Amino acid sequence: MPLTSAALLPHSPLLIPEIGQAHYSLLAKTVSAYNEVAKIVKEREVATLLIISPHGSIQAGSFVLNVAPEMEINLKDFGFIPPKTSFSGDALLADKIASTLRPIFPLELSSEIILDNGSAVPLYLLKDSAPNLKIIVISPADNLSLADQVNFGRELGAVIAASEKNIALIASGDLSHRLKKKSPGGYSPKGAKFDNKLIEYLSEPQTALENILKMDPKFIADAQECGLKPLVMLLGAIAGKSWQPDILAYQTDFGVGYLSLNCQF
Repeated sequence: MPLTSAALLPHSPLLIPEIGQAHYSLLAKTVSAYNEVAKIVKEREVATLLIISPHGSIQAGSFVLNVAPEMEINLKDFGFIPPKTSFSGDALLADKIASTLRPIFPLELSSEIILDNGSAVPLYLLKDSAPNLKIIVISPADNLSLADQVNFGRELGAVIAASEKNIALIASGDLSHRLKKKSPGGYSPKGAKFDNKLIEYLSEPQTALENILKMDPKFIADAQECGLKPLVMLLGAIAGKSWQPDILAYQTDFGVGYLSLNCQF
């Protein structure tokens, strides 16, 4: 079973102590959730971590696969310059993903050395969980439908299943950015409604994808989220598995929905 674990994790830079500073303690539940995922990655001897990031080299009509041989965390935009932290890409798995999925989906290749914050934050928090961890970063196709993201995820899951190495899949993303007056997108009552509805759907894994795909696109747009496309791609990848949701944390302290979900196989 090469896919050893799958999780949705938020990517707030405030989760990094040197950036969050006085605010860091307010996200203790989410930090604990990361620690739980890190424990799983370590225990299951994950060799490659595949991250679906909504903030990578986004293209309107294409998925993007970062095939750089080495990728580096750089958080200077958030006022923090950590010791150089780099990861090797998994060239063999990336090549298999590209050769299998490019005939089916619009898929572009990139060689971005500097990781976007959607992948850099989770990797910084999980980097000590496994020695010699290799990574692959995939970005959703911005203008394609949720169903397209799911179908891409299904094919991605098939490639992962054929691999002989232990692989973990992380969907990086936040829920609504409109939960409070101080939220980045301002307040909307639809923000909390979106988050609550999504969590409700995820509590029933057998119907989660079906219900999410029926959500009103305007309702989704009003919530101003950035995690739904990565999430449904992940759900597509594990669609053939029997899984149970383990909600590790859900926090709204900064006006954004930070959901940490582990999919237990």
